[in-house]
Amino acid sequence: MNTVNDAFMAQASVLRVMTAGSVDDGKSTLIGRLLHDSQGLLTDQLDHLYQSSSGEGAGALPDFAGLVDGLEAEREQGITIDVAYRYFATPRRKFIVADAPGHEQYTRNMATAASTAEVAVILIDAVRVCEGELLDQTRRHATLAALLGLKHVVMAINKMDLLHWDPQVYERIVTACAQLAESLGLRSWQALPISALHGDNVVLSSHHTPWYAGPPLLELLESLDVQPVPDGQPLRLPIQTVLRHEGATPASRRSYCGEIASGCLAVGDGVKVLPGGARSRVAAIATPRGAVERAEAGTPVAVQVADDLDISRGDVLVAADADVVVGRRLEADLCWLDDQPWQETRRYGLKQGTRSTSAQITAILSRRDLRRLETGVESATTLGMNDIARVSLSTRDTVLLDPYDDLPAIGAFILLDPGTHQTVAAGMIRAAVNPGV
Repeated sequence: MNTVNDAFMAQASVLRVMTAGSVDDGKSTLIGRLLHDSQGLLTDQLDHLYQSSSGEGAGALPDFAGLVDGLEAEREQGITIDVAYRYFATPRRKFIVADAPGHEQYTRNMATAASTAEVAVILIDAVRVCEGELLDQTRRHATLAALLGLKHVVMAINKMDLLHWDPQVYERIVTACAQLAESLGLRSWQALPISALHGDNVVLSSHHTPWYAGPPLLELLESLDVQPVPDGQPLRLPIQTVLRHEGATPASRRSYCGEIASGCLAVGDGVKVLPGGARSRVAAIATPRGAVERAEAGTPVAVQVADDLDISRGDVLVAADADVVVGRRLEADLCWLDDQPWQETRRYGLKQGTRSTSAQITAILSRRDLRRLETGVESATTLGMNDIARVSLSTRDTVLLDPYDDLPAIGAFILLDPGTHQTVAAGMIRAAVNPGV
């Protein structure tokens, strides 16, 4: 690539995309086809692809899914188990694509992929839902995409070639997708008919769909307007570790290290340490590239303050004049990820950024019925694997209660089994209850 193209690609925006959907909907095949048709494969990858062609003769089709499924168990079973990340670029945009597994037992992996994505491409097997009844796992993935605040959702209705590109089938499925999107409050979504295996409407428009007036998938992804994090977000710097310089000498000093989750920090700024409330001013900021006067969100920093304060891992630096809600009681949306159901009297570990404490679910306020697209409390007495519910929690220690919709980096948390340290639930703070208590 020449210098001009290097400079262009350095300025090209990056779009983080996650593919989701039920088992065998064609997620890995779609990503493989995208990489192939957009010329995002290396020579050795192309050689391996065509060596793995199915069948014989000119009609043999490459194993596009094999480009993504890297685990031996994935290749043997023809399924996706772990999240696979692939990178490619076009003249208009760079892409980071996460292929999420479709099996219910791997929903936790899908939630991990969705937490860093901006766009979800949810594949729908047109053969299995030709009457318009979406699968539960499709609904579950769409629900998680909505709860996690993804900016766009694309409903890719796959395998239309097996239904002879019937527009009536397509419209029935689109109607079901519209009902799902409305029930979840999806702000931006679009449907399109594709064949991931044959490449119709993936990179190039298909002559099989004269009744579809929209762009192919790649063109759609290139054109999506994903706004950057808005300026003016409040400062949040979770402290990860404390470094001590010069030992116990009179010149000794401490640096408080972490990655700025939101906002910005400058030398001279007044800061407050939460949840304790002690105040000071920033004396120096160091980054991996050296000392700086100012650092933005996403930058790892080592900060020195003017006063000798007790600051430790789990504390959060905020602006000195910030009005931040803290407390021990909150409402949150939970996706239960463990195969062991919730135990009413049990306390679980809670990890919010770098802060660790314990928490107890005090009530299930509502649980989402994925089939009827409703929430209700009639049967909300337990939580099992992949259940999604609004709950009340009580924490042992004070935590920041920034809503997830406002500050995802602080408003997200996980619950841990205290015995095995396995993640049992992913949560998003929605509201504080009795702030300060």
